[in-house]
Amino acid sequence: MKSAISNDKFATGVIEKELRYLNLMAEKFPTIQDASTEIINLEAILNLPKGTEHFVTDIHGEYDTFNHVLRNASGVVRRKIDDVFGRSIRESEKRKLATLIYYPEEKIEYILREENDIDEWFAVTLQRLIEVARAAAEKYTRSKVRKAMPADFAYIIDELLNESGGKKQEYFNGIIQTIIDIKRARHFIIAISKFIQRLLIDRLHIIGDIFDRGPDPDKVMEALIDHHSVDIQWGNHDIIWMGAAAGIEAHIATVVRIQARYENLDVLEDAYGISLLPLATFAMETYSNDECLRFIPKSAHEEDYGSKRVNLLKKMHKAISIIELKLEGQIIQRNPDFDMNDRLLLDKIDFKKGIVLIGGKKYDLLDTNFPTVDPSNPFKLTDDELEVMDKLRFSFLKSEKLQRHIKFLFAKGNMYQTYNSNLLFHGCIPMSDNGDFETIKIGNKQFSGKAMCDVFDKMARRAYFNRELNGSVQIDRDYMWYLWQGPQSPLFGKKKMATFERYFIQDSETHLEERNAYYMHRDKVEYVDKILMEFNLDTSHSHIVNGHVPVKVKKGELPVKANGKLFVIDGGMSRPYQKVTGIAGYTLIYNSYSLVIVAHDPFESRSKAISDERDIVSSRSMIEHAINRIRVGDTDVGIVLKQQIRELKMLLAAYRKGLIKERR
Repeated sequence: MKSAISNDKFATGVIEKELRYLNLMAEKFPTIQDASTEIINLEAILNLPKGTEHFVTDIHGEYDTFNHVLRNASGVVRRKIDDVFGRSIRESEKRKLATLIYYPEEKIEYILREENDIDEWFAVTLQRLIEVARAAAEKYTRSKVRKAMPADFAYIIDELLNESGGKKQEYFNGIIQTIIDIKRARHFIIAISKFIQRLLIDRLHIIGDIFDRGPDPDKVMEALIDHHSVDIQWGNHDIIWMGAAAGIEAHIATVVRIQARYENLDVLEDAYGISLLPLATFAMETYSNDECLRFIPKSAHEEDYGSKRVNLLKKMHKAISIIELKLEGQIIQRNPDFDMNDRLLLDKIDFKKGIVLIGGKKYDLLDTNFPTVDPSNPFKLTDDELEVMDKLRFSFLKSEKLQRHIKFLFAKGNMYQTYNSNLLFHGCIPMSDNGDFETIKIGNKQFSGKAMCDVFDKMARRAYFNRELNGSVQIDRDYMWYLWQGPQSPLFGKKKMATFERYFIQDSETHLEERNAYYMHRDKVEYVDKILMEFNLDTSHSHIVNGHVPVKVKKGELPVKANGKLFVIDGGMSRPYQKVTGIAGYTLIYNSYSLVIVAHDPFESRSKAISDERDIVSSRSMIEHAINRIRVGDTDVGIVLKQQIRELKMLLAAYRKGLIKERR
């Protein structure tokens, strides 16, 4: 729609399509006064400070840590308390108040057992919480703040936030005393604590890998579904769960294998209701005399190796791993364009000699028992394996909770996201050694850079939403698998996945997975700028935010690359990575003043956080500080609001020229 039309031109040149649209707008703004009021309101919003964005990546099922980071807003809650109270209250009181805001339901129980005068504590605490809430709400419109309020206490909170001090102090105190007198203080504390948490994270960005390794990805997903404003950039570990929910058998096998490897099969059985009994029965029968030593779960302790639990797990682990290798081989064989024949290894085994040929070199196998592999047709599943996969596929497709979570990933997620001049993606934009974007051939077309990400996004959606149409979308399903470990996958970012080698070959050189050249180029400004331009972003003030590759802080590696234009924020929220990183995750915070990287120390436990007030210790590093405070008008939301203002002004012109009648 034309945005700058003079009154005369508008009166004579308005086209029928525009007039129909303006008539629709008139239903919402039926008078000149209504339209004028909305213009004034939107213009005012443009001048407010932008909301605070939080960026988190590579959660890997670590719900307790992630949940605490959300509750303490990556340390922002405690900073607000410091800003509000300074030295006017003791450090111990600040810790107690912060913990109360994080875990109000549980912390109240501890405090009330200690307090002699409960009503006095309620009176003091309610006033302090109101002060913190007021500080958290100060940069938002009253309308936005009201929408964030819990319904049961919205009116009371609104009054308390705006009626403190001066002649209304008695009114303020009267409200608080009434809350205490009618025994609603406990409920009010819970409500306003959650209100504070919500205000301090205006927008949450998840840069991929919600699933795998950790024990509670389902709880992470529920927290994200409940969050008021979130977007997700898919990670490579997310895509296998998305593919499994689409019924792609290779992805189903991969999901089960990884859960067995990290001893998290309860996630499948208890959280998602997926029956593993057929696999367990098959594994115990097929590998009854096999020690399966290469398949002992990573988390198992040596003293447990002989237990029935570990014995079952390792057999299930081996059984599904062999099935996975077969299914992946079938995909590679029917897709020569994938150029992944080097990953076909079951057919390179000399079963009599117990060796495998890789890259022209022979290697001894650490495990030579392959009872289900037919040397003449090594990638064919046996009848029993086919039955196991049929039952697993049925369970994955029929898991209501899993399907609900995956639909949310598609609704809120993408291969990448551009938001407020930041480009967010999990892995990489595949590049060659000379810095050009790598191309991939899909059908008769070549794709690279942004176009590659876009086509993969569409194919993944088609694969999932046509999951009941067996065979008709096979190419989409295969490319969705390619996103997991294809050499030009933006989510994977490596030239091979050495699954077979890590299980079966001692030589650690075969375990190496060479990274895409992107990871070499991302340190240099010129290549980061090239990527930003590819995604139509202004290189003068835009950034890239990445996850996927843990930052080895212990070895001196920094999360900030290319002179502050690229941030890698995988700091090891996943516990297995913390030995490498030395920390327990990063949060990138983008508020109206600055970009800040927050490094988190390991989170001990929820119970310790509540009882002993042990917070995650976080260190902050300022990356950029704005000379002028960033306003809503400078953001993507501002662009939308400015367009709405232009359209409202056109509606005003239409009213005043008589082209549209006022509705009342």
